[in-house]
Amino acid sequence: MRLTDYTDYSLRVMLYLAVRTEGLTTIQEISDAYGISKNHLMKVVQRLGELGWIETVRGRNGGLRLNERSGALTIGEIVRKTEHDFALVGCFSDDDAHRHCVIQAHCRLKGAFAAARDAFLAELDRHTIGELAQPANELAGLLGIVRLMPSGRSALASAHG
Repeated sequence: MRLTDYTDYSLRVMLYLAVRTEGLTTIQEISDAYGISKNHLMKVVQRLGELGWIETVRGRNGGLRLNERSGALTIGEIVRKTEHDFALVGCFSDDDAHRHCVIQAHCRLKGAFAAARDAFLAELDRHTIGELAQPANELAGLLGIVRLMPSGRSALASAHG
């Protein structure tokens, strides 16, 4: 099964915001961190905001942050809301032209694919955004996010000496 770029970007935005817990983040910062088009991310962010998973703050000092409950979202929940097509084979399609198959009355392949899809989503349901955002300091470093340590020193500064 292959997920769309839209779902991939949705997951990346959610992970970025789960790692960056202080302050607000801009779409540009996420775009720069992942090397993803800002225009693509704007559509993703709009949908994540509509779903209530992220908070968007408008204005000059605006930005994005993860909704406090969103860390508990499972990857399966996110995939289900961002993928538009789980028709792994033509007979799953709503399109009449693809649904008709001469062996459909006795075919067990559709059931096997349905079971595989369900197992795939069940595995994704075992993992949350909050869980996958750990270890946060290591991910923050890879994403170029400076995290503040309790002592006031940045995580990157303490890692370098």
